[in-house]
Amino acid sequence: MDNSVSTRVKLSILAVGLLSFTGILIETSMNVTFPTLVRTLNVSLGTVQWLTTGYLLLTTIVMSTTAYLLKKFDPLKIFIFATICCFIGSLICLMAPDFPVLMGGRLLQAISTGLSTPLMFNLIFEEIPSSKLGLYTGLAGIVISLAPALGPTYGGVINGIWTWREIFVGVLPLIILLFVIGIFTIHGTARGTKGITFDYLSVVGLAIIFSVILFTFDQAGRYGWTSSQFLLWVLGSIVIIGLFAWYNHHSNRQLIDFSILKIPVLRLRLFGYFSLQFINIGLSFVLPIFAQTVLKLDSAQAGLMLLPGSLLGAAVGPIAGYMYDKRGAWMPLLISGLLITAGSGLFWLQSESLTMSGIIWIYILVRIGFSMGFGVSLSDGSVQVKGSKKSDQNSLYSMMQQYAGSLGTNVLSVVISAVALTSGTKNNVLNTIAGAKIDFAILTVLSLLVLASIVYIYFRYEKQNN
Repeated sequence: MDNSVSTRVKLSILAVGLLSFTGILIETSMNVTFPTLVRTLNVSLGTVQWLTTGYLLLTTIVMSTTAYLLKKFDPLKIFIFATICCFIGSLICLMAPDFPVLMGGRLLQAISTGLSTPLMFNLIFEEIPSSKLGLYTGLAGIVISLAPALGPTYGGVINGIWTWREIFVGVLPLIILLFVIGIFTIHGTARGTKGITFDYLSVVGLAIIFSVILFTFDQAGRYGWTSSQFLLWVLGSIVIIGLFAWYNHHSNRQLIDFSILKIPVLRLRLFGYFSLQFINIGLSFVLPIFAQTVLKLDSAQAGLMLLPGSLLGAAVGPIAGYMYDKRGAWMPLLISGLLITAGSGLFWLQSESLTMSGIIWIYILVRIGFSMGFGVSLSDGSVQVKGSKKSDQNSLYSMMQQYAGSLGTNVLSVVISAVALTSGTKNNVLNTIAGAKIDFAILTVLSLLVLASIVYIYFRYEKQNN
């Protein structure tokens, strides 16, 4: 059996992967420009934040449709459409005279990222031999994990030297180059959608669910965790999720085949995959805020603070994939769970005395742990299904990792806001320290649950088969 990977396949994955990287990089780089946008576009901070919230929501919703789209359309057609959306969206953002136009450009970019990320993994699952699956998903994991950490650095430096518009200037030549590479290297045909009807109601239902959950946590930030507004939104969220589950169970249409969640290993790997991204994006949001508010660093310094961990973590991803290909999931995932738990715990225990150097070293620990487990969780989840169900698994994992970032940012920011609301003091530094400590505690508990799921799968399923 030939396990070699051709240059054409490598370039096709590179083209789609860097397109996804571009979208995620712009997303996170815009976060540090919010104070500037508030002044230059004459809008409130709450309005400007929709550049991220709206982007993430639409990306998640688009990802929910890719199980169907990847069966309906050839990979090249999807890539061309995604590239055009990214290019036009970037041009619109570059020349946007006001917030609505800028928001429109960001939504076009969201469509691009929502298509390109699942397409990247679909190419890997379709064209990479199983003996090298871990290595290539590890490399692909770099795209998802490195871009959010590099974004604040890129955005902070560009915004400091020029203006926020140059963020989009920098990516336009890259998009054109990726388009040319993709045209000549992306092959493959759609699997076909015979007997499958696109489920528009499920798309609407998922959009409502994702939006309602975010708005539910917003109520806690505005009115407190025990407020009637928050509790009513929690109740409403439960009812809507229940109605969606009932519809999906009884409908003959199919957006994603959620029956694959009946597979225990796939389900638990999805939990780990989601949680690692929640922790990753959550920390990339909380730490710059902590650094700027408590340590009085500027935006560029706060972004550069995360760079060593991001680069070391990126280097570890392929190593973890290689370990998975040779020895299986147990060892890289165990190392991941231990490092993530140790790092989150150190942030929690040291929250009152954190320094810039302390954050750098602990973040390196967390990022290595994240990279050891992120791609492996996806790889081990993908081998649990075969045939057309791989598209469902790919779409589900892509959708949930994207939403993990949105939810992680939302929940951890709400915690800080809720602490400021109920603390009885207007000291921003003390409120940020107290809120961050709770955030770190939440991430520590989540890390322990990920570690527990890894150990459970090994002793319940993997060890018996060895």
